[in-house]
Amino acid sequence: MSDIGKNATTTGKRHRRSFARKFTIRSIKVVAIILVFEYLVLPQIAGADKAVTLLQHINLGYVMLGVALEFAALMAYAALTVSILPKNSLGLWKVFRIDMSSLALSHITPAGTAGGTGLSFRLLVTKGIKATDAAFAIATQGIGSAVVLNLILWIALLISIPIWGINSLYFTVTVIGVIVIAAFCALIIAFTRGEQRFTRVSVRLFSKLPYLDEAKITRTLSHISDRLRALLSDPPLLRKAIGWAIANWLLDAASLWVFLAAFGHYENVDGLLVSYAIANVLAAIPVTPAGLGVVEAVLTTTLVGFGTPRGIAILGVISYRLINFWLPIPGGALAYLSLGIGGGQNQKKALDARSIISTRLNPNIIGKDLEIKRQD
Repeated sequence: MSDIGKNATTTGKRHRRSFARKFTIRSIKVVAIILVFEYLVLPQIAGADKAVTLLQHINLGYVMLGVALEFAALMAYAALTVSILPKNSLGLWKVFRIDMSSLALSHITPAGTAGGTGLSFRLLVTKGIKATDAAFAIATQGIGSAVVLNLILWIALLISIPIWGINSLYFTVTVIGVIVIAAFCALIIAFTRGEQRFTRVSVRLFSKLPYLDEAKITRTLSHISDRLRALLSDPPLLRKAIGWAIANWLLDAASLWVFLAAFGHYENVDGLLVSYAIANVLAAIPVTPAGLGVVEAVLTTTLVGFGTPRGIAILGVISYRLINFWLPIPGGALAYLSLGIGGGQNQKKALDARSIISTRLNPNIIGKDLEIKRQD
């Protein structure tokens, strides 16, 4: 067999192994989703038969308020993105549509947040943001929001435990929170105080990967270190970013509170925040897309534990998740179309570039150019 044949065979085997691995991972995630619904969500919903009459007395004013609060939470998240990006680079409305597009993708793909992050990065770069600035903004936004969520949880637990006692689930989410915050602090130290050592380690680990070399890795890490130092050395900007992150979580939690109130139950703030934060911390574990099934089950169970009537907990959580999880999917699709990626001005630029390339490679035109040069 020739070398070409051997290479083709080897490449084919690699593609088959890659396909098998991806198919296996996706199959496991699909099975996990089914199991979550089968053993966690469906038993909760099955108990809602007696609560159907609550729908006749739902407060539509509260429903509209809950939708408005959810929209405000999404706008706060976009404002967080804007605050981390280079100044005057993108407007709030454009960033909002980029965030909605990535949120929609993360809600429908097995990759979950990873898929949405990739789309967000591509859209930011397409709209003129440097790749390093886009990566810095996305990473800081994601990790910073996770840290803020865990701090909200810990404060709520400090208020709640003396009143309601300790639950075994608190230990699990606390450990997750400690890991997240420790990783965040380690990254800050690595980028601001141990940059040279961190760069050397990164070069050793990643320089052998395709399209990466020592110079590129060093340049990227240096740029991220500069951006992080600039953020930390600007207290007003840092406070603004933290404030938008807090607003995003609290507005979203307020939307949940309002949907519960729409069915006649006014949940205690500490119980609401503990339930909400625990559900979202556990949703970060990549079992299902954006915590589908996990959030519903955990929220319903913990709210009932804090005294919410079971029927109201089920209907309130389902209503909230219709707006929080499902509505951003069509909304994100429309947002993506409104960005004009692959159409409009971008498509005209691509066609112009293609026309220039084909013109330059046209043999007749090349011949005429050579004749003109000879005459000159």
